[in-house]
Amino acid sequence: MAFRPLLNLPQIFLGFVSLLLINLIRLNPIYAQALDVNLKTQLITQINPAFPPEPSKPPLLPSPLPPPEDLLQPPVSPTPPKESFSIPGKIFVKDFKFEGNTAFSDAELKRLLKPYTQRRITFVELLQARSAITQYYVDQGYITTGAFIPEQKIQDGVVLIKILEGSISEIQVTVQGRLNPNYVRDRLAIKSGKPLNINRLLDALRLLQINPLIQRISAQLEVGTRPGTNILTVEVETANTFNADAIFDNGRSPSVGELRRGVQVEEANLLGIGDRISGWYLNTNGSHDWNISYTIPINVYNGSFKFDYRNVASRVVEDPFDELNLESDYQKYSFALRQPILETASQTLALALVFEHQKSQTSFLDNEPLLGVGADQHGRTNISTLRFSQEWIDRSNVEVISLLSEFSFGFDAFGTTDPFDFKVNPNAPNSNYFIWRGQAQWVRLLAPDFLLYVHGDLQLADGPLVPLEQFGLGGLDSVRGYRQNFLLGDNGFYTTVELRIPIYRTSSSDNVLQIVPFADVGRIWNSFNLPNPEPQTLASVGLGLHWTFKDLIKARIDWGIPLIQVNSDGNTLQDYGITFSIIISPF
Repeated sequence: MAFRPLLNLPQIFLGFVSLLLINLIRLNPIYAQALDVNLKTQLITQINPAFPPEPSKPPLLPSPLPPPEDLLQPPVSPTPPKESFSIPGKIFVKDFKFEGNTAFSDAELKRLLKPYTQRRITFVELLQARSAITQYYVDQGYITTGAFIPEQKIQDGVVLIKILEGSISEIQVTVQGRLNPNYVRDRLAIKSGKPLNINRLLDALRLLQINPLIQRISAQLEVGTRPGTNILTVEVETANTFNADAIFDNGRSPSVGELRRGVQVEEANLLGIGDRISGWYLNTNGSHDWNISYTIPINVYNGSFKFDYRNVASRVVEDPFDELNLESDYQKYSFALRQPILETASQTLALALVFEHQKSQTSFLDNEPLLGVGADQHGRTNISTLRFSQEWIDRSNVEVISLLSEFSFGFDAFGTTDPFDFKVNPNAPNSNYFIWRGQAQWVRLLAPDFLLYVHGDLQLADGPLVPLEQFGLGGLDSVRGYRQNFLLGDNGFYTTVELRIPIYRTSSSDNVLQIVPFADVGRIWNSFNLPNPEPQTLASVGLGLHWTFKDLIKARIDWGIPLIQVNSDGNTLQDYGITFSIIISPF
């Protein structure tokens, strides 16, 4: 049997260079700054990659809203008290006065009745004036409000018109499923105060209809026992809130194994109050990634509190760096408050405040600490961050526009670490930093299942960042045609444009196959004029196939053709420009 060496000569050489670089960085940080930035970036990416990507999330897609008549059946007409007042012949009307009006001012109502003042009018015209007030209320959405003329003695030509503004005296909710009726009742009550406006009530019903907890909702206004009151009866059918996905993609860096598989589980209504618990477990040949989160509503305006924990253990398995036994352990704790300040079925404006603590530790050989960028003398990188985000979403039947702005403030607290070389390297990244990140997305429905998708992402930092906070380019959900996180930088942008063209679809759109031409481009740069990798820009064009089968299967495969050549001599799917994702949802 012929002798087969364990490592070939190129692997031995690269392994030797890697060990030499590691020791130079550890022993002489000033010299480390002068190293070739491309080789240094490649080594850092292998050892301490950027924040591990989460499972892919599909973009928000346009969807039609149900017509108002499917949501709410109003009463036939308002029922004000019967009028017993009458006048013979004509009377002189100098002015009108009003009682019971809160939705509109006296001055606004008087302007409506100006044609009936300062002249003699008949009783029929007086009733027309009253009806004009009622119609004005109805036109503005106050369909249960009515005006009437009470018995009175007219003095000085001033006629009194009373307005009985409609209200809801009771909300009766019947739920088919596990959702607490108060979840629905309370969200309708805040939109059905006196005077009752049908448009605000419809907005509340539409918002509940697009709520993922609800499959169907219908309501009816019935006349109450007292004049001007109504009873709102609501029937709700809850949606299936349990979801389990099997995930298979190549969304991780090849250094830890690009092929990622796992499961993601979610129960969106754990205790019947709209609280959500979710988690995932994903692995590659060199990594284990698990996450658990819990979200609970805190008010009827859909404010929420969320706790999130994530743990990722990684080991480099790619030649030749696998001989160095490079390992990384990552943990993240997150606490978030989110509050919509404007929320309708078509628009959302929300604010969020997040505290996040991240911990990472890297080692090589026999658990020797690896002194990577931003790490302390034990190979640890601990950072605490306060994030303030603003989110705006505008949706219609044919398009969705979403904008996200996020300010991140790094601060010293809860065991944050200082870089091992901070005394001799003024540009070493530390735990105090500021980042602004903006994201934009536009999805336009051009024809049934024919979509234009545009996405942009921008990050700006005030100084050098640790790899956990750097901007990454390349791979799935980034610039396709390159390796995952092929480039890392303190600042960067990325944009993609793609058309999703149906080439096969059933009439119900349960089975859709789309061909997807796309173009991606991105660029990174470092702060403080620190050296940048070469090239700084990645760009690609390509073609993909997306297949959706009911809610059961979502699959995509993309082939990106790099427009800017880079040094990548691997033989993984990512090196050939191929990225894919398969999600199977059996429940």
